[in-house]
Amino acid sequence: MTEPASAPVSAPISTDDVTPSSSAPDTLFPASGAVPIFRGVRRALAARGFVSMAEFRLASGRRADVLAIDDAGTVVIVEVKSGVPDFRSDQKWPEYQDWCDAFYFAVDDAFPTELIPDDCGLMVADAYGAEVLREAPERRLAPARRKTLILRAALTGAARLHRLEDPAFSQDRSAL
Repeated sequence: MTEPASAPVSAPISTDDVTPSSSAPDTLFPASGAVPIFRGVRRALAARGFVSMAEFRLASGRRADVLAIDDAGTVVIVEVKSGVPDFRSDQKWPEYQDWCDAFYFAVDDAFPTELIPDDCGLMVADAYGAEVLREAPERRLAPARRKTLILRAALTGAARLHRLEDPAFSQDRSAL
């Protein structure tokens, strides 16, 4: 079935379509909390050549705050901490190190950075970017785990994009 010639045709979403407008109000992002840290971390990773997604479920069942991959296949996980209570209550973060080449914590500038373990990378972020205060030690993933992780990330990203482009679609996954 074809649409009438006068109907508007929407192009697929690309990264160019999500570039923030200079007229967008900065009040969309609160001055504190996790939201501006996520935004700043993802911008900083993009500046380093990584694409990223938030809230990625690993095969272990854990959910990484930010998963990022570059064109060489390097996998980075960033754990966002909005405050000291959030950091102290989280005991699962060491498990993330088995699923990436580099692991970072990201905090805001009010966080006491001396609490972050020395064997983790450290970013300080706000809504506009992030500065790496300490590079993460590199731990190379096993090739089979890297391949599986990148494939799952691609499938997850494609599924998310599909839901954005066609929110009315619902796929019955029971047959899969």
